[in-house]
Amino acid sequence: MTSSTTNNKITLPQDGLSVHQVFSQQNGYTYDDVIILPGQINFDVDSVELKTKLTKTIELSVPLVSSPMDTVTEANMAINMALLGGIGIIHYNNTKEEQAAEVRKVKRFKNGFITDPVTLSPNHKVTDIDQIKTKHGFSGVPITEDGKMGSKLVGIVTTRDVDFVKDRNTSVKDVMTTDLVVGHDGCTLEQANEILRKTKKGKLPIVNEAFELVALASRDDLVKNRDFPLATKNFSDKRLLVGAAVGTRDSDRERLEALVAAGVDVVIIDSSQGDSHYQIEMVKYVKKTHPNLQVIGGNIVTARQAAHLIEAGVDGLRVGMGVGSICTTQEVTAVGRPQATAVYNVSKYAAQYGVPVIADGGVRTIGHIIKALTFGASAVMMGSMLAGTEEAPGEYFYKDGIRLKKYRGMGSLEAMKKGGDHRYFGENERIKVAQGP
Repeated sequence: MTSSTTNNKITLPQDGLSVHQVFSQQNGYTYDDVIILPGQINFDVDSVELKTKLTKTIELSVPLVSSPMDTVTEANMAINMALLGGIGIIHYNNTKEEQAAEVRKVKRFKNGFITDPVTLSPNHKVTDIDQIKTKHGFSGVPITEDGKMGSKLVGIVTTRDVDFVKDRNTSVKDVMTTDLVVGHDGCTLEQANEILRKTKKGKLPIVNEAFELVALASRDDLVKNRDFPLATKNFSDKRLLVGAAVGTRDSDRERLEALVAAGVDVVIIDSSQGDSHYQIEMVKYVKKTHPNLQVIGGNIVTARQAAHLIEAGVDGLRVGMGVGSICTTQEVTAVGRPQATAVYNVSKYAAQYGVPVIADGGVRTIGHIIKALTFGASAVMMGSMLAGTEEAPGEYFYKDGIRLKKYRGMGSLEAMKKGGDHRYFGENERIKVAQGP
């Protein structure tokens, strides 16, 4: 290509194509088919703003979402994603009670005043403290007369009270601390934090005039507020935000109620083919019964599919079909679309209605994340990039001297047998066809 000269000024050649020019050619592109040309930088790294929209009303400080897969996201992953500014979506390859319990763990983790702390009575045993630590990850428990919130506070048990107790059947009343430091109902979070600082206590029970327990403040929350300023949380009660996946069956309506009761902030209608009558009806049901609950529809890959779900009332869209690292939907069903093209076209259409898009699948490197955001996605969902981490569900095992964790697709036969087949409309089929290893 040669440069032209006008009035002794050299006209620079046009390098590359605009994103519109690339995707208007009716070709299908994956993330690896395109590369972004560099430009001139006139800002420093600290000036980069990553804040984005997950849905119409939920903002993230970091545009990252963990996938609702049973080898990727349960409470621990969701907690850490939210602390770092993203969000986790709890999988639903479990019972509604189990999924709701995972949501509650996230909501309890970091919430300023804990309004529903775990409590015990003086007649409980140290073994009950052990079970709480195993289940919830903490052992600081207020002790009330009848073991319930709203009852008179009589003591508190912390790790230092039970660490060296040999007989784990010892009654809580024999080990609990009764010299209590408390805050009073109506005190601000700042006041509670100041008491914790001065007394160097780990937990601060909040009581009313009758000395009945009404809330709890945790020293750990102070550390988290200091160390994780980007945390995704509800600023009115300081609780971390968390999402959960649901299906489109009648039983999922009961699951939805359990999740709402647990405090879920957003639900994803989880389906390999999001443009279905079943999903549209489910979206309408969610918005009718819980109008303030944010709902994300998908998965889809075309603007036409997006139009149907936007009309139904979704607050966000999930884009990607058969492009995950261990997903074989395109090979098995011959349906899908190259991910870069899908993200661009759906995002361009959805933006006209103020509906954010989550790019889901095909993300194997940090560069793929950058490309997805460049092509219009508001956030990127990750599965394989998070699987195998300490925060992911499952236990480590060793193979050829390498420490590993199991990672499987929700369309794998193993996951389907556990319940993942409802995502692929196959729970009633006698012969199950895998769409992932």
